[in-house]
Amino acid sequence: MTARYRRLIEFALDNLVWFMLLLVLVVFSIFIPNYFQIGIFANIIEASSVLGVLSIGLALVIIAGHMDLSVESVSALSAMTVGILFCSAGIGLGLDVQPAWLAVPISLAAALAVGGAIGAINGFLVVKLKMSAFIITLASYIWVRGLVLAVSGGRSAQDLAPAIRWFGIQRFLGLPLTAWIAIACFFAFSFIAARTPFGRRLKMIGGNETATYRAGIPVVRYLIIAFILAGAIAGLAGWLLAIRTSGATANLGIGLLFNAFAAVVIGGVSLKGGVGTLPGVYAGALILSSINTAINLMALPASLTQLIHGFLVLAAVLLDTFKQTIRKKIS
Repeated sequence: MTARYRRLIEFALDNLVWFMLLLVLVVFSIFIPNYFQIGIFANIIEASSVLGVLSIGLALVIIAGHMDLSVESVSALSAMTVGILFCSAGIGLGLDVQPAWLAVPISLAAALAVGGAIGAINGFLVVKLKMSAFIITLASYIWVRGLVLAVSGGRSAQDLAPAIRWFGIQRFLGLPLTAWIAIACFFAFSFIAARTPFGRRLKMIGGNETATYRAGIPVVRYLIIAFILAGAIAGLAGWLLAIRTSGATANLGIGLLFNAFAAVVIGGVSLKGGVGTLPGVYAGALILSSINTAINLMALPASLTQLIHGFLVLAAVLLDTFKQTIRKKIS
């Protein structure tokens, strides 16, 4: 096999998820009336924004060889924090900040701080005390969701401060600002993951934690930072949820965890750690959003969504095995 042919195969394997996205869009555009429209594609990008952001933090922890099941509940708690502080109806306190635009950075900082603090707790328990990431983050998933119910009493916060709500309704080049924030996050963290020592070492840790430690890299510090980042990014997703819905409810974001896992796996991130890219994860989120949009346009039962997502994850795992087999043959 020539070197040129080998590079061509590797390019195809590395970008398989983008070919899948293109295939999904082409098939739906052919068979579903009114699917091939700029407005529909803009809606797909908008609908994937919260899921995409949440998937970034989850992917970073998985690439580092661990797992964080708490991100969904963390995003809900961050959204509820923003809702309680800055909503004027329901259980909202209607915090008055002057000048009014300061409510935006303060609410964002509050959401990031809530998420980062829970991420730090998860990181400390998993990395410092060497407890199972699955058990610890599952416990966090439960107690954080319970905290959301406890502080809200099952009620909702409504009517978010206008300065924050502005982000949910303003558009730039046909896309809402929430979608641009998600795209900017993917660019920023893709650069960090691929072009900085932090990102490369995180992947090394996921590939072989013991060997990375023996190479003199401070594994504990990097892993704790990864958990804090996952929590803070989940906080950002919660902030986006709050401004998209102009408030927060006790059941906000339920089901996001499994969709985020689906986006990460479809995007080519190995659950064994050490393998995966964030642009691929974004493509995975866009595929899920494209399918949801198609189901809505065809007026099919919503129950089909989870069924299709489940089959997609199975297909992604099979494809990952297929890719590894091909890579071994051409190496």
